[in-house]
Amino acid sequence: MSREIEVDLELALMVDVSRSMSERELEIQRRGYAEALRSPEVFTAIQSGLLQRVALTYIEWAGTQEVVVSWRLVETRADLHAFADALTARFNPALRRTAISEALIYGANSLEGNIYKGLRQVIDISGDGPNNEGRGVERARDAVLARGVVINGLPLLTREGMGQAWHLEGLDIYYRNCVIGGPGAFVIPVLDWGDFGDAVRRKLVLELVGTPQTVLPTQVQFAPRDPADCQVGEKIWRELRRYWDEP
Repeated sequence: MSREIEVDLELALMVDVSRSMSERELEIQRRGYAEALRSPEVFTAIQSGLLQRVALTYIEWAGTQEVVVSWRLVETRADLHAFADALTARFNPALRRTAISEALIYGANSLEGNIYKGLRQVIDISGDGPNNEGRGVERARDAVLARGVVINGLPLLTREGMGQAWHLEGLDIYYRNCVIGGPGAFVIPVLDWGDFGDAVRRKLVLELVGTPQTVLPTQVQFAPRDPADCQVGEKIWRELRRYWDEP
């Protein structure tokens, strides 16, 4: 049996590609992550660690999951650029539902099954809507936290394409209550796609440095779709199904 490689951080980047995302949004996400990984701030954050190396993977998720870049050891600027290049090498949009819960479990299993041993393990999950498929999101979150994994969130409060029908005002509140958890867990909401690259860069730096952060405040209002309800995604799905099924 091969020896585990010790790293400061094992970080699973879990990115939403569900049907509510337009092709433009999907491409913005890939390019935003690639740009952030190439930034000097991210490299400096890696160097701040005890071992000065981390392990990364990039996984796109919806109702199912697809590994875009498998686990890689990242130590140098060249490693970061190679990871970023792999992100933008191909692009295959998908139209599927939103299973945050299954993405969390998949990410935790991926962390457990890789060849790395991190001082910290983090799942970084983005999305533009609440869970509407698979097991309950609270159940999945609690199971992942029980393994000692921290979950951070990047809720996308943008509106474009099919996302209008699935939009939840206060999605960042949903992520705070129902998705994230663990020591230092945080949410960084994205209000506009023009801010996406900067949000990803800041998020990566915070995760790599490992300093506990508070949730960023945002200007949101509660709506009839209660973002504090961890079952709200499933309820929206049932409402839309009834609408579509009406003659």
